[in-house]
Amino acid sequence: MLQSMTGFAAGQGAKGDFSWTWEIRSVNAKGLDLRIRVPDWIDGLEAELRKQVSGALKRGNVTVNLRLSREDTAGAQRLNSQQLDQVLTALAEIEQQAITRHVSLAPSTAAEIIALRGMMEQDEEATDTAQLRSTLVEDFQSVLASFCDMRSGEGATLRSVLAAHLDEIETLVIAAQAAAEARRPKARETLRLALAAVLDGAAEVDEDRIAQELALLAVKSDITEEINRLHAHVKAARELVAAQSSVGRKLDFLMQEFNREANTLCSKSGDSALTSVGLDLKAVIDQMREQVQNVE
Repeated sequence: MLQSMTGFAAGQGAKGDFSWTWEIRSVNAKGLDLRIRVPDWIDGLEAELRKQVSGALKRGNVTVNLRLSREDTAGAQRLNSQQLDQVLTALAEIEQQAITRHVSLAPSTAAEIIALRGMMEQDEEATDTAQLRSTLVEDFQSVLASFCDMRSGEGATLRSVLAAHLDEIETLVIAAQAAAEARRPKARETLRLALAAVLDGAAEVDEDRIAQELALLAVKSDITEEINRLHAHVKAARELVAAQSSVGRKLDFLMQEFNREANTLCSKSGDSALTSVGLDLKAVIDQMREQVQNVE
């Protein structure tokens, strides 16, 4: 099925303390150019996303963005046993010194001790990057599927547009063929008059040379080959448009051939009606070529 190279998709997800937003967008490109922006501390995430996108797409300038945030939740508090042991040892020594010197001290309370710096510490839970990566990769699949669906929808529209252009090109090729047939009597009469003028003014006539020149003129004005090739190009283009694979490059090359034949037809026309058809043909081919630039 025909695919467009332009597309966009977005998605959101959340699990545990983490929440995230995905964005995928693409524009035209000669090949597949991937730009993936994800947090670099999640090991292997970029490589896995690149693998998935490369498997689903063949052409396009594709950008994948992941915005990841974590809820600022406080971890559990726990007592620093080592610090407590040091504080109690110091208090015992202070009390002993006070007794020795007959100094009276107020008793220390648990609240005062626990308020000391370093007595309580935050119990930070390490992030499991492997599990987070797995969750994100799984969530990305649905976003990528939506993105591909959009490109397919754009491709269906492109297919209709290209089919209409091919119908118009075929109609113009048939019109060019008819115009070429209609000009034959006029072209024959023009050659006859030119030949008569040459013969009247020539003392000696090389009949073989005249025959060669007439044959050369006839070949230069004959557009049979161009018409046949244009018909063949229309058939080939329709087969490509109906194909189930990536055909953008092939269509692009074929449009160059279309344009080459139309240019040759115009240069050989020698007739206003045929020239007019040829110019219309070039215009439609150019319009189709612009649309082909969007095909994957």
